[in-house]
Amino acid sequence: MASETPDLHLSVSQTSGPSQDEESLMPLEQEVLDEYARLLGNLNTMSTLLLSLSNAPSAAILDGLRGLERKTSLVFTLLKASVYSIVLNQQITDAAVGAQNLPTQDELERWRVDKERRGDMDG
Repeated sequence: MASETPDLHLSVSQTSGPSQDEESLMPLEQEVLDEYARLLGNLNTMSTLLLSLSNAPSAAILDGLRGLERKTSLVFTLLKASVYSIVLNQQITDAAVGAQNLPTQDELERWRVDKERRGDMDG
């Protein structure tokens, strides 16, 4: 899989213009142009390196990515288990609170008796 890279090979004379000589530049201008030339060299080196890596990825990178994939999968599984545990605990807590709000057998019996008494009074 070949990647197209733009041609970044420019010289300092191309960036400064053909009418200016290096002696006519101020020191700061020359320093800036030198930095741009150094940056251009670094970008060209990086471009070449990235092109070679994209054409044939190294085994070390692939092994590292496989290890990272395994760790990510493990973290994802643990996260799902934690969320499931939280949801399950919340449901258990809600059920326990709901069970505490239910009337006991004695309370149901008292309500039934009270209802019967009220029914006798009305009738």
